Amino acid sequence: MTDHRPEHIKTIAEFHRFRGLPGPVHPLVSVVRFEDMRQATNNPQSWVLDFYAIALKKNFHAKLKYGQQVYDFDEGIMTFMAPGQKIGIESDADELAEHSGWLLIFHPDFLWNTPMAKTIRQYEYFDYSVNEALFLSEQEETILNGIMLNIQMEYVRGIDQFTQNIIIGQLEVLLAYAQRFYQRQFITRKISSHDVLTRLEDVLSKSFLNLSDEGLPTVLSVAEGLHVSPNYLSSLLKTLTGKSTQQHIHDKLIGLAKEMLSTTGMSVSEVAYALGFDYPQSFSKLFKSKTKLSPAEFRQSFN
Repeated sequence: MTDHRPEHIKTIAEFHRFRGLPGPVHPLVSVVRFEDMRQATNNPQSWVLDFYAIALKKNFHAKLKYGQQVYDFDEGIMTFMAPGQKIGIESDADELAEHSGWLLIFHPDFLWNTPMAKTIRQYEYFDYSVNEALFLSEQEETILNGIMLNIQMEYVRGIDQFTQNIIIGQLEVLLAYAQRFYQRQFITRKISSHDVLTRLEDVLSKSFLNLSDEGLPTVLSVAEGLHVSPNYLSSLLKTLTGKSTQQHIHDKLIGLAKEMLSTTGMSVSEVAYALGFDYPQSFSKLFKSKTKLSPAEFRQSFN
């Protein structure tokens, strides 16, 4: 399959032209229906947008591509894209003909000089991979559809000095609901929480087999082992256990350290190197922060 260069779309108006839509009413924010977009050719396509995109897709039988992975969705789904991310779609005309839903696009300049210019970064789901989309119940979909309609009605009625604040207020509500629904999904989605935690333990155990050569596992390496993005994994674990991925790595590390300190004659420095630390001081500092004891004090407690 030929790998086509992604289409780089810089403005809302440029996106409208690219998709065969009338010019946008507002230059920095737009809500469009997928039914109204000009359908693409049969060739695989990918895009890089210079603006935020929030999509709710229905009857989406095409395949979404993130990197080299392809995912099928057969439910109503919601995806969140931040500026600069790449997404591709593989489909034929018949598949896209049934595609419905809406797309909210807004340029970062729309948020300029407002608190949301900074607070939007707190919503980690803008960094989730496509396979970590938000699956909606009918009730949830109805709520989000209503907010989307409010945003569209606000800029269609005419732009004045209140337009930006009102739309941003609606956008904040939309993102807050999405955050709530993701929390629900972490608990109720098909892969049970028990399975996620079991697989996490397996990935961590394998990562800790050869620490002296490979070093400590990272949040990125653990996420890759579970086939999810780092932000998604940390959000999921915080919901299920109250701890981040990094905290889980540290818990595993401290458990091994305690075992080595209490059952072997290895020096503290030897334990540190065996656990992948370049400097024994770094190990001792982490150990004390987690246990309130230095490694030597912990060992002495067994004598």
